[in-house]
Amino acid sequence: MENYSITVTADLDRTRIDKALPSVQPDWTRSKIQGWIKDGLVRVNGGQVKPNHVLKEGDLVEIGVPEPEPLEIVPEDLGLEIVYEDGDVLVVNKPRGMVVHPAAGHATGTLVNGLMHHCTDLSGINGVLRPGIVHRIDKDTTGLLAVAKNDRAHVSLAGQLSEKTVTRKYTALVHGNIDHDKGTVDAPIGRDPKDRQKMTVIDGGKPAVTHFTVLERFGDFTLIECRLETGRTHQIRVHMKYIGHPLAGDPKYGPRNTIEFGGQVLHAGVLGFVHPETGEYMEFETPLPEDFRALLEKLRSRR
Repeated sequence: MENYSITVTADLDRTRIDKALPSVQPDWTRSKIQGWIKDGLVRVNGGQVKPNHVLKEGDLVEIGVPEPEPLEIVPEDLGLEIVYEDGDVLVVNKPRGMVVHPAAGHATGTLVNGLMHHCTDLSGINGVLRPGIVHRIDKDTTGLLAVAKNDRAHVSLAGQLSEKTVTRKYTALVHGNIDHDKGTVDAPIGRDPKDRQKMTVIDGGKPAVTHFTVLERFGDFTLIECRLETGRTHQIRVHMKYIGHPLAGDPKYGPRNTIEFGGQVLHAGVLGFVHPETGEYMEFETPLPEDFRALLEKLRSRR
């Protein structure tokens, strides 16, 4: 059981408790909250309430969140594209639409399910649901991920990420014409207080730095390469929206009228790190996926 205490803020004043709490913690769905209330796990100012209880500013809400039921990771042959593998690390090219690790609503078909079929020697530092996972890319982002096959490799790769020495370059298509050839976005990122499912540039957020270079212009769109200095959640998507050039196809941060692509047009094409065992710097590159290349050809044909 994990206990939480929340003081109701002005923006949640006069809001039903089963609507208010999911805005505080995205993992808490309305149905979960209602179940916890019925089980007596939620109290307001020390007393039990019903799901339709209306909160007031200053109320103290105490929640006892039960331990999640463990998910069994089923190994699946997902035809993963393994770019490199040895006894310590593995580099995989993740396709669009694949979630990295199991979570609510995604118990199968994830990268971890595929990795468990491919090999059994993965680091256990991140627990049973995220074996070997050192860093992530979004479901609809394609490209390269490093996976640790033992705890020593995991510690090394995580340290390199923390020290900002890992090379991570992405290719992205953004809305609008970026009229300068290079730029840097240095803006802190944190949870969006108006929508807890999103991240945003916000005072008090975690430091985040994205460097970008223009590769090609299409008038209404610009193709860029982004190099991450930090690795915050949705960093490129948030930073490009912040400077007025949201990613094409992005359902969360892009405009309503955008390219239909099945998600943001973003590819993690270059990944480099120092090998945990040999100390040798290794860099991998994977070409743009076919749908990304086809989209660019379509845009070129319109010029």
